[in-house]
Amino acid sequence: MQIDIRTDSVSPIRQTFANLARRLGADKPATRYQEAMYDLQPETSFHYRPLWQPQYELYDARRTRVVMQDWYALKDPRQFYYGSYVNARARQQEAMEKNLEFVEKRGLLASLPEPLRELLTLGVVPLRHLEWAANMNNAAITAYGFGSAITEAAMFHTMDRLGIAQYLTRIGLLVGDKAAVDAAKAAWMEDLAWQPLRHAVEDLLVREDWFELHVAQNLVLDGLLYPLIYQRLDARLSAESPAFSLVTDFMNAWYAETARWVDATVKTAAQESAENAGVIAGYAFAWLDRFQHALVPLARRLFAGEAEAALDESSAALTKRLAGLGLARATDDTPARAAA
Repeated sequence: MQIDIRTDSVSPIRQTFANLARRLGADKPATRYQEAMYDLQPETSFHYRPLWQPQYELYDARRTRVVMQDWYALKDPRQFYYGSYVNARARQQEAMEKNLEFVEKRGLLASLPEPLRELLTLGVVPLRHLEWAANMNNAAITAYGFGSAITEAAMFHTMDRLGIAQYLTRIGLLVGDKAAVDAAKAAWMEDLAWQPLRHAVEDLLVREDWFELHVAQNLVLDGLLYPLIYQRLDARLSAESPAFSLVTDFMNAWYAETARWVDATVKTAAQESAENAGVIAGYAFAWLDRFQHALVPLARRLFAGEAEAALDESSAALTKRLAGLGLARATDDTPARAAA
């Protein structure tokens, strides 16, 4: 008996799901990111309106003043979906754990001179509370945003902020154990250097326009604070010890990575229409003025006589970044919408 073995190929009838075929064409295979991002949010046949906001549908584009013809234009240039996001963060966490272990074993933070340990305790570790606020703001974007392109990326951002808050707590424990963490909380609640920033952040927590939250938190506040703390302060402290650079390595890498997503979404929305550009610019510059003023006492705590130069440099860089996104400060007689 003779057996002939041969291979045959079966051509798929279509390359992808119907919703993607309508967007990309029937013969074009979709990437994993496209499959995990496009059209996941329901748009019709909702069962009920939110009892706490009956004027809106469960998912409603009217929750922001920004208007998009297609909300799925707000794509993530990193093309993060759950699998790629988790893999990327797992690699970063592994590297960060090695850094923290290195610093802890050698007592690099605990052995710093007392003025530097106090500076970290009262000037950096309280940022964990700000990161918790950022976590809540991005959770609101996830909950009330429109279109899974922006909301799934915001959910990843939400968890990132929780992770950064935890890293800042670890820094406090390395500097001075639980006493340093408790002192940092007391500083956030009572220290005059933190109160203007805390006031501004708490005002931001109750804003209802989710795109305003995205602009104010992820673009403006982060655009001022991260270069100030994790770049300029890092450069100052590295002259005495590399420890701060090691324990904040993730924050630096994360900010550079996520800024691509923030810039891409804001620029796309601003380019959609002149009305969008005006609304977004109003948000951006109103909160820039508010946060720039709120950061003055903290900058003085961290940089002493160089505080004004440090804050001006951070503000100038952010203003240039906003211009690159197509956002300009209003110059007519119509005042921008107040951020307070």
